[in-house]
Amino acid sequence: MRRRLYFMLPDIEMAKKLERELLLAHIDDSHIHFHATVDAKLTELPKANLLQRTDLLHGMFIGLVVGAVVGSALGYLLYLYPAFGDSLGMGPILGLAIAGAVFGSWASGMVAISLPNSRLKGFQSAIDNGQILLMVDVPKDKVEEITQMIHSHYPEAADKGVESHMPAFP
Repeated sequence: MRRRLYFMLPDIEMAKKLERELLLAHIDDSHIHFHATVDAKLTELPKANLLQRTDLLHGMFIGLVVGAVVGSALGYLLYLYPAFGDSLGMGPILGLAIAGAVFGSWASGMVAISLPNSRLKGFQSAIDNGQILLMVDVPKDKVEEITQMIHSHYPEAADKGVESHMPAFP
């Protein structure tokens, strides 16, 4: 189980130094993510991926639920219609629920991929002002140790909290 730590860093140089320290603290590169404006030169640093920058997963989940509910409702209405209900049975309810879930997930994912991640909304003004957001995923038992290490070596890194509910992927 991992926790995601958030820190705002003032510049690229501090981000590079902090990445090296985290690697020395046995945090894999795949668990370190930096997010900045498009203008920032994050060339050597591990950038936040599409799932971390956008609201794709959240949008797909909402579409999945809404699509399944709407599909189930349509299937139920089709079941109640005498001409179809007697001959098809309960199959349309399940079939339309699955089709609605797939379509809803796809459609809302297409919209959500263009939206910024709602979890990062509170950091957007600082990012727009040129700061860099560090997201580091650490094992639950190392949260305090890593936080103390960052505070002791980099006091200008602003601690922005811990996310306890982290998805299994990204």
